[in-house]
Amino acid sequence: MHLTFNVERLLLPVTANLQQKLQTIATQHDLPTTSTSALTFNFRDTGYSAESGGWHPVEIRIERENGQWYFCYITDFSYVGYPYSELAKEVDFDFDNGIASFLFMKQVPISCDDVMDFYQVWEMNFLAYVEMEVFDEIKVTAENR
Repeated sequence: MHLTFNVERLLLPVTANLQQKLQTIATQHDLPTTSTSALTFNFRDTGYSAESGGWHPVEIRIERENGQWYFCYITDFSYVGYPYSELAKEVDFDFDNGIASFLFMKQVPISCDDVMDFYQVWEMNFLAYVEMEVFDEIKVTAENR
């Protein structure tokens, strides 16, 4: 089954390249099925730690409504705190609520020009990392109606 995205609900300039990459990954996992209502993609560098660094984990959630898919959120996590580090949202594009969050900054509207500019750079880098195969664990979780 093909992931057809509702372009009217794209609050950020999500490229066709990212949409196609998600389609490819979903297909590799035999998803979505006709009963799938949501997909959550998790990209992980299993060697990433607070001590040695690595590639930040990324989570992307999409949901289906009226036969089309839309983005709920794209979140990039990183370790914060010392000496007891924990994963926190470093960058969060929350499409559902129309806000963007950045670690140690207050939330801003997702439609802000600075967010749009930042998102384009973030997505370009993320897709490059996926192509470089830095994420040695990619999982897709499906939710069914």
